[in-house]
Amino acid sequence: MADNALADWPTSAPEARALQDRIRPDVRVTPLAGPVHTVAGVDIGFEDGGATTRAAVVVFDATTRKPIDEALTRTPTRMPYVPGLLSFREVPGALAALDELAAPPDLLMVDGHGIAHPKRLGVATHLGLASGLPSIGVAKKRLVGKHEPVPETRLAWTPLYDQRGTTGQRETIGRVLRSRERVKPIFVSPGHRTDFDDALAWCTHFLTRYRLPETTRAADKLASRR
Repeated sequence: MADNALADWPTSAPEARALQDRIRPDVRVTPLAGPVHTVAGVDIGFEDGGATTRAAVVVFDATTRKPIDEALTRTPTRMPYVPGLLSFREVPGALAALDELAAPPDLLMVDGHGIAHPKRLGVATHLGLASGLPSIGVAKKRLVGKHEPVPETRLAWTPLYDQRGTTGQRETIGRVLRSRERVKPIFVSPGHRTDFDDALAWCTHFLTRYRLPETTRAADKLASRR
């Protein structure tokens, strides 16, 4: 998976922006096409002053919500940090970790944004495109867009929207979810080959008593303990 997807991977901002323009029409915000038996949480970070990309993936059984596989990889970082182009820095490491799994998962839940991104190409969307797997973004902070106040009730949500063009027409780009009472909400958006209902449903399916779903929490814990 990684070798094919990373052929001619951009290493500069102009190359990355040109690739964004080429792949953006390929993004599909559509309902999941098939059954989901396994769901993987994905978390990407950096070490050695950013020179090393650390990617963790933990796969869960979708029914029991128990972890059944995991992978952690460290690879050379291919691109420096550039605002709006973070996915080009993170996706290569995530692809390497996915390649270490016994089998590809049916759905990715990525610590980061899906289409709730200025170019509609957050790390969850880009990873979905590069891997060919359905994906969802679950982020802790807003990157772009506006929303109304989220009710304090657990599992309450409000749309995240962006206004574009001279008409100021609203485009829905995600949902802002109160995953736990009296804590800051999280930002949930489709990545690729999923829609808004899928993103919200799977995020809430893996919520327990914490702010983040167990999928991405487990990936973060895996990355932190090694």
